[in-house]
Amino acid sequence: MSMILPTRIIDFHVHLFPDRMLDAIRKYFSSGYKWDVIYQMYAPECIRYLSERGVVKIVYSNYAHRAGVAEELNHWNREMLNLHPDIYCFAPFHPDDARCMEIAERALSHPRVLGFKLQLLVQRFYPHDERLFPLYDLVMECGKRILFHVGTGPVGNEFVGLEQFRKLLDRYPDLPANVAHMGAYEYQGFMDLLNEHPALYMDTSFSFFREFQGKGGFNLGSEVLEQHKGRILYGSDFPNLILPRESELETLLAYNLSHDCYDRIFYQNGAELIDHLTKAGR
Repeated sequence: MSMILPTRIIDFHVHLFPDRMLDAIRKYFSSGYKWDVIYQMYAPECIRYLSERGVVKIVYSNYAHRAGVAEELNHWNREMLNLHPDIYCFAPFHPDDARCMEIAERALSHPRVLGFKLQLLVQRFYPHDERLFPLYDLVMECGKRILFHVGTGPVGNEFVGLEQFRKLLDRYPDLPANVAHMGAYEYQGFMDLLNEHPALYMDTSFSFFREFQGKGGFNLGSEVLEQHKGRILYGSDFPNLILPRESELETLLAYNLSHDCYDRIFYQNGAELIDHLTKAGR
């Protein structure tokens, strides 16, 4: 490594689920995608593992793959947040739940719920689906955010991609949102959105594996990262990784970015967002 990893890290993209749901996800990864997760850990061990490696705050998410799941997951999230003071959550939401907005409002009653996760690839609805408009209105009213899996990487379908996300932003240009995976694989188009929509952030998860460079990894170079250093959040995708976590860290450090850029990506941007979002919940 040509640079030294910052001693304080905020990981803004971690996956924590109840044990049986995590088992099901990993089984699907293995059978459906032929991806074998190398970190076979459940939630408490994940938190401990990252904390021992300089991660001082963890922002995790989970999602409702079908109707009827979000309420149970939100109950589990509340228990996790109450047990661990340095973790924060993007909560699940599904528009087909009978009381979906009531469930969402109750989730936001916990101050360390930062907003909601929409995993459009898995949930199979468009980001501009009108059933989601009440959720977007609620999030904006409460000063919270949406974490979107809306890119075409590592796999895509008709519900994801830059074109679909632009349709949402045409209606909600000021939507406070994080785009996972730097918008992979449409990196240029998603990074260009940062110039047009000041409430958007990108997170680094998945995009910087050394093994993916030249094969679907981030391909825009260091200048773009420096230009948008105030709008990029470090995220690891831990523990659902098929390659070592260190691979992305080494690739990011090999860019030889400025110290200020690394400080912002690995810590400061995340700290400022957390501070803003938790104050909004008071």
